[in-house]
Amino acid sequence: MQMGKSQLIRLAIGIAVGAAIGALMGYFGKCTSGTCPLTATPWRGAIYGAVMGILFSFSFGKR
Repeated sequence: MQMGKSQLIRLAIGIAVGAAIGALMGYFGKCTSGTCPLTATPWRGAIYGAVMGILFSFSFGKR
């Protein structure tokens, strides 16, 4: 399966937006115990957001 240029751009945008939202949630939603999966650290939030961005961008693929 080859991806076209527009699909790669959509995927990159999904990753970037998801990572930015996740990092912001991790930064501003500080979890004091460190056990919160989304808001414990900005890095963990960014990784989780990037994965969600990938899934979200694939949901709008060609049918």
